[in-house]
Amino acid sequence: MSPAAASAHAAPRADAAPILSLTGIGKRFGTFQALDDVSLDLMPGDVHCLLGENGAGKSTLCNVIFGVHQPDAGSMRVDGAPYQPRNPREALTHGIAMVHQHFSLVDDATVLDNLLLGQARGWLDRTAHAKRIQAVLDSVGLELPLDARIADLSVGERQRVEIVKCLMREPRLLLLDEPTAVLLPAQIDALLDTCARVAARGCAVVLVTHKLKEISRIASHATVLQSGRVVARSDAPSTDIDRLVHAMIHRASHDTPEANEANTMNRLSLVEAASPSPYSRPLNDEVLQIDALSATDADGVTRLSDCTLVVNRGEIVGIAGVEGNGQSELGAVLAGMMPAAGGRFFIAGNDMTQASPRALTQAGVGIVPEDRHAVGCVTGMSLADNLLLNHLDRYTRGGFLRRRAMRDAALELMTRFDVRASGPDALFGGLSGGNQQKAVLARELTLDPLLFLLAAQPTRGLDVGAVAAVYGHIRAARDRGVGVLLISSELDELMSVADRIVVLYRGRIMGSCTPEAANRARIGAWMAGAGDTA
Repeated sequence: MSPAAASAHAAPRADAAPILSLTGIGKRFGTFQALDDVSLDLMPGDVHCLLGENGAGKSTLCNVIFGVHQPDAGSMRVDGAPYQPRNPREALTHGIAMVHQHFSLVDDATVLDNLLLGQARGWLDRTAHAKRIQAVLDSVGLELPLDARIADLSVGERQRVEIVKCLMREPRLLLLDEPTAVLLPAQIDALLDTCARVAARGCAVVLVTHKLKEISRIASHATVLQSGRVVARSDAPSTDIDRLVHAMIHRASHDTPEANEANTMNRLSLVEAASPSPYSRPLNDEVLQIDALSATDADGVTRLSDCTLVVNRGEIVGIAGVEGNGQSELGAVLAGMMPAAGGRFFIAGNDMTQASPRALTQAGVGIVPEDRHAVGCVTGMSLADNLLLNHLDRYTRGGFLRRRAMRDAALELMTRFDVRASGPDALFGGLSGGNQQKAVLARELTLDPLLFLLAAQPTRGLDVGAVAAVYGHIRAARDRGVGVLLISSELDELMSVADRIVVLYRGRIMGSCTPEAANRARIGAWMAGAGDTA
């Protein structure tokens, strides 16, 4: 924590009464028990980190507090009085605000208009409100183009709008569900400092996160959920990290405690330890060739300029850069979701510049999109349908789908990729964000044939165990000869997973190098726009 935040953030007073008390909260969706006997006190001045694997119930708990869901069991009290919000509007009247994982913005409206929705009544003094919004932005250390349309913003910029929209309400209880997943390190620091300042004014802050550094920096308390139940608590999270991580990813089994501990450490080491590429073939077989590719946004502004690079079979090429420097546009063009303004790209020697997403799939291209919720799935369909979208023809007979065969195939993928749900027929939109991501990855990695994988922010919103598993699957694909282009805002992950790193700055390639520790400063300089170009 910065010195300013450290001095501002004081631990909750021992004699203070909780802002919100939860007692025995339970929530069931059909036969699935999402929350079971959860009790929690949220104190003034408390920054309370909520931890757990994907699907552990963290988002469900936040949604119960915010009035999105009503609990089936237990009770809630605000300032000692019964609290039973029927919807988010009632939660807001009690001073409870929430930043959701998935956006609730109006795409065709400007940033300013989205921030003003529900914030003001009667005659709008847009200039005065714009100044107020800018003051909030300055306090958080964020930048937003207030006149830009939401539809033209990157995923990271949209998340920033959600955060600022919430902070403008000056809430007494602030719920943040994975708010830093799409922010840059400096922006994360600014947001955590803001959380500390908000808490210092007597607000309670609940932060759902998987990032251990954030827990160490900001948390005054932490609670771990597993399968909807509280399995661990800590009043000193910064000194209790190992126990919290173990509680988060340890699952009951017949293994000995020693074996479980070893398994935990092995899963963590998949990401934390650098892994040299075990090439079994020379890197002279190009699977992706990008030649002077350019892209412009809806306003005609160039976002990607003269991009030229090659990905070989059996190679992971990582794309690094501060978000908003052309990574999203590069991924969108390669996924057939955005037209190229210039240049071409080839898959295994075939020009695919104007190809549709369907044609790219047929050509052996697996696509894990940046925004899985918007373009990576069909939330109104079942999990089985989403897992098998790429090859439904295999399960068609006489014009009808063979549902039993689909369920069997989906169950196998659920087991293989650790997708947790009540079953293959579960509604995809009802899955946690992390399990949605694992399902999209499972579908794309099992494409047959798979020649090239485009993975944009594949670990966004995943817990530490799931991150390790995802990169294990991506490495396995590379070792089978698949070429991988990995776009990630997590430089530490790129350094440990990629065989080569390419840095984008303002839509141009600044340089390319191997991910040795000695090159880290060089990569950082490129990300800041300094250094030689390549």
